[in-house]
Amino acid sequence: MEEIKQLIGKELQDFEGKFADAVKSDVPLLDRIMHYIVKRKGKQIRPMFVILSARMFNAEINESTYRAAALVEVLHTATLVHDDVVDDSLERRGFFSVNALWKNKIAVLVGDYLLTKGLLLSLNNNDYKALQILSNAVREMSEGELLQMEKTRKLDIKEEVYFDIIQRKTASLLASACAAGAWSTSGSEEITQKMRLFGQKVGIAFQIKDDLFDYGSANIGKPTGIDIREKKMTLPLIYTLQHGSAEQRRHIINIVRNHNKEKDKVNEVISMVNESGGIDYARQKMLQYRDDALAILHEFPDNNIRAGLETLVRFTTDRKF
Repeated sequence: MEEIKQLIGKELQDFEGKFADAVKSDVPLLDRIMHYIVKRKGKQIRPMFVILSARMFNAEINESTYRAAALVEVLHTATLVHDDVVDDSLERRGFFSVNALWKNKIAVLVGDYLLTKGLLLSLNNNDYKALQILSNAVREMSEGELLQMEKTRKLDIKEEVYFDIIQRKTASLLASACAAGAWSTSGSEEITQKMRLFGQKVGIAFQIKDDLFDYGSANIGKPTGIDIREKKMTLPLIYTLQHGSAEQRRHIINIVRNHNKEKDKVNEVISMVNESGGIDYARQKMLQYRDDALAILHEFPDNNIRAGLETLVRFTTDRKF
């Protein structure tokens, strides 16, 4: 990541200021919460993808690129605030979540505020294409979340449904980040769609990596088995269910449905997934999507920006947290 920050360090620094300005409010309570959010931002992977995707097609990015990056980060932050309310989560990135400090009602309104700030940021600057790209992503994210909730109740997710869910829920925003960045400097529909597909492949690989963390032994700052406790049917578990005996399937589903809070039972499922080859299968799929993304990227001229994007892609699958 240091290599990327050296490559686009100035742009990232400028972006941070523009993002902070974009979410400011003259309501003291809102401004305090916005300051809290800005100071505890994550790795900024999505703004990096926006900026690098823009610079692929022009050495100098413009104000519309910064606005696209800010829009992506604002919408992403809004969905995280709302997710913490839905999941009743009291932590985000090792700090108290907004709902933990200011309760659910305020957190929901904060998420709504961020969504409207993102919309106005684009509308007030006539960034209609970027708004269209990102609005589609938010729609898909909502659909993916609801589809996952529906399937979680039945515990009957097949592999194709899993990929439909993560394409909508996770990959759509990263795909839109790449598309919006590319559009901001190229103005080409063909390039924009190609970069959208690139981002989608990366986003799917990114989510599979997150799924694998739940079955790993590495210390990543959170315990394993969370997905099982939340009855989330991820790729390693789906593979195990599809390739196990009927008796094994019944046993796993019984644990996920009725004993998902019992640590020893959850660990039993984790062991079964490891023994079934579910981890290796998911890892292979992750690398396949990563390589598909890199193949798209390699259709463009080789330069330091393309190399930076490739480094960022590989970070999504090689990261330890």
